Amino acid sequence: MLFFVSLALLGVVSSAVAQNMSLCDKYTTALLMENNATNQYTLLTLLVNTVVIGNYTQPNKNAVPGILAKGIYKGEEVNLLQYFDGSLKSSNDGGMSGVAVNFLDDGGAAPLMMNKPANGMNSQQYFLLTHLYQFFGKLLGCSGYSMMGFPKYSGDNMASVHAFMDLDPSELGYFITQVGLAASSFGVSSDDVNAVAMALQKLFGYRCSPPAIVIPEMGPTLNSICQNDKCPLDPMAQCSAYPNNGVTMEPMMANGTNMSIPSSTTTTPSSTLKASSTTTTATKSTGGALAERVSMGAAIGMVVLVLMV
Repeated sequence: MLFFVSLALLGVVSSAVAQNMSLCDKYTTALLMENNATNQYTLLTLLVNTVVIGNYTQPNKNAVPGILAKGIYKGEEVNLLQYFDGSLKSSNDGGMSGVAVNFLDDGGAAPLMMNKPANGMNSQQYFLLTHLYQFFGKLLGCSGYSMMGFPKYSGDNMASVHAFMDLDPSELGYFITQVGLAASSFGVSSDDVNAVAMALQKLFGYRCSPPAIVIPEMGPTLNSICQNDKCPLDPMAQCSAYPNNGVTMEPMMANGTNMSIPSSTTTTPSSTLKASSTTTTATKSTGGALAERVSMGAAIGMVVLVLMV
């Protein structure tokens, strides 16, 4: 029997908080004054773009390296850029193995610094970034989701998207940390940041998790992103629902120089990830202009003027 989990059971991410508002509505009101679908989409754009490239807005409360920067998570080196710039055959195009896709093919960091997903509307970069805005908008309970100004999520389920990445706990933990740091930089409270981090861990961080309803119009979907055998096994695991019974393979380099082998380490990490208390050391990415991050003093067209702590 399938185990269904609604958004309401994913912690407090989309539950009522201050003034009986979702986190999305709460911080749209705090940061952009008027709470409507267009401003909610702007908030998600600011948040996701900061998660990807690091700080580029003023003012901000703390430094954010961004997921394109190399970093260290709990002593493990992390380099997520290789999943975005086409270095690895880690993307799912519907085949039996991963393919190399450059998701930074339409301006890289430059349009993100201008609060856009990409320079155009027909690139891999555009579809990736807009899908992230949409998915996180629903996850955070944006009341304007699917209304004019906030398109509904049009991507695939998370397990399918990440099927050939073989992500481990350090890589997922680094990603969740960047989400938390980005939120904190806009003044999101530590309690709200930790609630989001725990909900993301619960949804994405367990191997072979059963179907859950995240995007209601999609029905129950598989959402495990952490499928490497270092990842903790879900207490209600349904590995048979996943390709190859949930066994993943290390993705090959795009130039074919490395061999794809099964993961072998079985260390189980802590399942609690608190972004606001995690120490992250980041170095500048070697991805050139595609991964260039802006200093904390960089100017942008959209300036967030109000912060809530």
